[in-house]
Amino acid sequence: MTELEAVFRQCWDERTCDPAVAWKPDNPASGHCGVTAVAVTELLGGVLLWAEVFRCDGRPDGLHYWNRLPSGLEIDLTRDQFRAGEYFGSSSVQQPLRVASARMATRYDLFASRVRARLGGSLPEGIPD
Repeated sequence: MTELEAVFRQCWDERTCDPAVAWKPDNPASGHCGVTAVAVTELLGGVLLWAEVFRCDGRPDGLHYWNRLPSGLEIDLTRDQFRAGEYFGSSSVQQPLRVASARMATRYDLFASRVRARLGGSLPEGIPD
């Protein structure tokens, strides 16, 4: 796990989680794909990728976001939230947005301020480009 991923994990909690998800400490990545993917884009550039999530029985279960860095490397720091056989539909590219929706603005601002405080204003070593 990279230093950046460790910092993000330290900053996740019920206040930064998507309100449509019941956040639990035993699955900290749950509900954090949006704020995490936007933060990765702001820090490292690239584009957001998204796909519809389906439960193992085929019922739709929201959207999932992850990143493609400028080098083409895809990273998904919250994929481990899916533990019950969920799968993704086709992925799409979304050009970077500071905050994807007003609903996310408060959560993102809190998350980003925590990340900035832990990083001390600079990116850690070992981040792929």
